[in-house]
Amino acid sequence: MFRTFSRSISVYVTWFNVSSTGHCYHADLNLTTGQFMDFKPLNLLSPNDYTPLLQGIPFYKTVRDQDPQQYATLLQNSQLGCFGPGDTLLAEGDYDFWLYFLLRGQLDVFPGCSERQEAINQVTPGEVFGDLSMLTGRRRSATIKADLNSKQTTVLGLDFRVFGAVADFSSLTLETKLVYYRNSAHNLRWKLEVYRMKNPKSELAVQHRALKLFSGKRGSFEELLSLEQEAKALAVLLTAWNSPREAQSAPIVAVR
Repeated sequence: MFRTFSRSISVYVTWFNVSSTGHCYHADLNLTTGQFMDFKPLNLLSPNDYTPLLQGIPFYKTVRDQDPQQYATLLQNSQLGCFGPGDTLLAEGDYDFWLYFLLRGQLDVFPGCSERQEAINQVTPGEVFGDLSMLTGRRRSATIKADLNSKQTTVLGLDFRVFGAVADFSSLTLETKLVYYRNSAHNLRWKLEVYRMKNPKSELAVQHRALKLFSGKRGSFEELLSLEQEAKALAVLLTAWNSPREAQSAPIVAVR
């Protein structure tokens, strides 16, 4: 079967195939660029195909060591995607529910849809991307393409809906969510610190310094609530820093 859909100004045709186990996977052909992208759920692949790659992702590695059943839940909601040089992985203005980790290759981050603009950042293996949209609830704020010098780019996608509401532990436990939000807050703070060092007098730098770290009981539900608020506030600031026109709407959230 196949269907067509629009992503920004690109048109895709998607083929759906059903395996002998009843699982569905798909491949996308961008009719505008001729780019071909293949996605497969991890449960259709041999663990030998993806386990070594996941070692480079702290979130997956920690959950695997901490709770094998939770690790299995993550795998059930994950898929691998393969991209060629110059392929667009995310386009500014898109909206979906996927969080991504780069496994192989390099990605270029552009502030808009125009290919004439220079990349404002790069994503290297082990890094997460697409998280800002998941945390802010907004559309994609940047366009991300596979670097032209990368022969093959491999990414891991995680359906963010598995997290549910912050107090919903029907799929992911408190411990698993704490691992994710600790990593998320740490990574976002590091990215913002790089910007702040380059522009210490920026208003966004002032807002960044105003955010407080959690000082309560570690491993508690209160820590999770605090980390989620912190990650969301940091995501808003980082989005604003990437898009100066958004700077005035970035709120200050005190996390204690």
